[in-house]
Amino acid sequence: MKNLLTILLLGWSLPTLADRLPLPSGTPASYKSECGSCHLPYPPALLAADDWRRIMGKLGDHFGSDATLDSRQQQEIRAFLENAAGRPERLGSAGEPPRISQTQRFIRKHREVPARFWSDPRVKSAANCEACHPGAATGNYSEHDIAFRELRK
Repeated sequence: MKNLLTILLLGWSLPTLADRLPLPSGTPASYKSECGSCHLPYPPALLAADDWRRIMGKLGDHFGSDATLDSRQQQEIRAFLENAAGRPERLGSAGEPPRISQTQRFIRKHREVPARFWSDPRVKSAANCEACHPGAATGNYSEHDIAFRELRK
């Protein structure tokens, strides 16, 4: 009976847990300040270690911007991202260059979002998590807390 109750409680909480992706404890301040200066410092679990290595190896042309870091910061951030990365089999291919918005997980979670929302001036692109998920900075990506009423299921 106790096992059944545990299974039921775990099953009930899984959707909530799946929508929580906070930054891991011990996230370097350099990651928050450097990566967070241009965009949300994405949870490392959103990409596999190989994808993060490719991103960190091309910071001179980081999606059209120069995001070059000093060697100490680059080493610290790279180690953090690789250690906290997601499992490749759960994420799918992120393409070249790796993009969070091209992972199977992202596509699965956003498959019902109409194309017009990605070009909405309030959203601009799939990389702007905070436009739709006001709690993204704290790891809350719940579909129940989406900013646009039209996007809620």
